[in-house]
Amino acid sequence: MNRARAVQAARRWIGTPYVHQASCRGAGADCLGLVRGIWREVVGAEPEVPLAYSMDWAEPQRDERLWTAALRHLQPKALEDAAAGDILLFRMRDGAVAKHLGLAAGIDARPSFIHAYSGHGVVESPLSAPWRRRLVARFQFPEEDS
Repeated sequence: MNRARAVQAARRWIGTPYVHQASCRGAGADCLGLVRGIWREVVGAEPEVPLAYSMDWAEPQRDERLWTAALRHLQPKALEDAAAGDILLFRMRDGAVAKHLGLAAGIDARPSFIHAYSGHGVVESPLSAPWRRRLVARFQFPEEDS
């Protein structure tokens, strides 16, 4: 999987408005929709269509649905094994379920990630200390078959 292609694809989504459960570049996306759209552009057909989900991501039930789905389709990586094109999973509050995704864009002196954020749309943000504290898992897209 070409990591540079994933970052280029993600950057084409910048400016897309935030729309819960959407995955349409230019029209609307949430964080999962952004990752789904990048998948379609760099991997191919989506492996599954997500069921409808609430904005709390099953938090009252303590169900790590997003993490579980990521483990079904993405390759887990060590948190410290950073590379551009990685899918990042964040826990927005201590003790809460992990429910925010982004794609690592810059990993050098100025680390950044691209994500769909309520009230902001799809943006590239610095991977600042507050975001790094929330990071709980790192994945990569599946490798292409030879």
